[in-house]
Order: sequence, then structure tokens, then C-alpha cells
Amino acid sequence: MRFESIASGSSGNCIYVGSDTTHLLLDVGISRKRTVEALGDLDLDLRDIDGIFITHEHTDHISGLPMIAKKTDIPIYATRGTIWAIRQMSKFSEIDPASFVPIRADEKITIKDIQIDPMKISHDAVEPVGYRIYYGRKKACVCTDLGCFNDYTVECLKNSDVLLLESNHDVNMLQVGRYPYPLKRRILGDHGHLSNVSSGQLLSRVLNDHMKGIFLGHLSKENNLPELAFETVRVEILSSDTGYSPEELPIYVARRDKPSALVEY
Repeated sequence: MRFESIASGSSGNCIYVGSDTTHLLLDVGISRKRTVEALGDLDLDLRDIDGIFITHEHTDHISGLPMIAKKTDIPIYATRGTIWAIRQMSKFSEIDPASFVPIRADEKITIKDIQIDPMKISHDAVEPVGYRIYYGRKKACVCTDLGCFNDYTVECLKNSDVLLLESNHDVNMLQVGRYPYPLKRRILGDHGHLSNVSSGQLLSRVLNDHMKGIFLGHLSKENNLPELAFETVRVEILSSDTGYSPEELPIYVARRDKPSALVEY
């Protein structure tokens, strides 16, 4: 299996995960050109993609859909609520309705030799999900755009070989920054985004001995820094009782402007 964060952040999100025979994209919130270039670096083309799985309808997760759908017939998997929300946007109304395949949280779907299991997340979208991706005993998870987590979230992310987890903002930077108060309140709320501290706390509860890649993703351009996210999460792990040392863990910060480290597992 291969996992690569092609782009992660408020300006666009796109992730590749695949086996030798099955190739999937999770979100296409960047241009078709950037998507094609990143796939080319993996010796792949859009024609190789077996499915696109959408987490929710916000633009930074779907902006590339119209051009990709116009030139390919790749199935687009999303919850019914997300499909409905996408179809309400004029820019996306020309996408063939037959391209959409409805899915539901906690109901697995099989694409050739890969199983995808959507998971519920808490975000201000119609019916958002994260994803658990299985290939035999291997497991990758993508969990961003959630304002809070609970025991269900922890159970979903346990035993991951690869995990991309939201580490959106530093609370102090957000509070003293230039965002208007309603937006700050939204981000800090239970249906907003995970802070660096919350990300570290969640990560500390799902660490295991066989993790090959941990990506801190969806960093805010205005209210975070890669070094700050990394260090805050590191401190949270150190202060927990997990027994893990951050230096021994494969922790990366997912880039917004270019692909991050390719993980093979």
C-alpha cells in the first residue's frame, strides 16, 4: 500500500491511497492540473483512479471536481447529505448525477482489493465523514475537519498503520489574530477544527507500535505554523502516559503547497 498527502490545508486538500491494483483519491480540493502532476510523480494518471471519496462539501475539498468529472467517468463517493449539498452549488450542477455513489458512515464499501469504511465526524457540514481504508490487515485513516472527538473517534482510529489527523490551529494565534469573532468562535466550536493541543491529545490515545506514518494535516495558514503544530503535538505525547517518545514516531507535517512524504506500508 502507498499513502501520500498531495495537499492538505485550508487552501485545498487531496490524498492518494492505493495498492498495486486499486487507486483512490480522498477529496480533490486542488486543481485538476496539480492533481494530475502529483499522480504523475506516482507513475499514475487520472485514468488509473478507481474512485474519488469526498469527506464533505466545503470548497477546499471539492474545487477540482468539475474539471475532473468533465474529462473522466471516475465514480464519486460521498454521503447523501454531501451529494445533496454539492448538487446545490451552481459550479457543480453540471456534474452527471450518475457519477455520484451514496455511502453511509460505518458501512464498508469494497473497491477491488481495498475496503473503505466512512466514520462520523463533528463539523459544520451537512453530513461529513472521515475515512478508514483497509487492505488486508493494513489500515490507513484520514480524519480532518472535526471540532471535537470522542470515544467513537478514538476507536475508529486505533490500530492505524498510517494516520492523517487534523492539527488546524494554535488557539492563542487564533484568539489574537485578525479573524472576525464569529469565525473564531466557529473554528473553536465543537463543529469547527481541531487545535494542535487537541490533535496531540487524540493522537496520544491511538498510538501503536506499527505506525509507519503520522501526518498532521489541514493546518491553518493564518493561525498555525508547521513547527508549532509539530512541537505542540510532541509535548502532548510527552505529557501523556502512553510510554511513547515522539522522537521514535514517524510524525510529519502535511504540506499545503506540495505532496508530503510518500509512505509505503
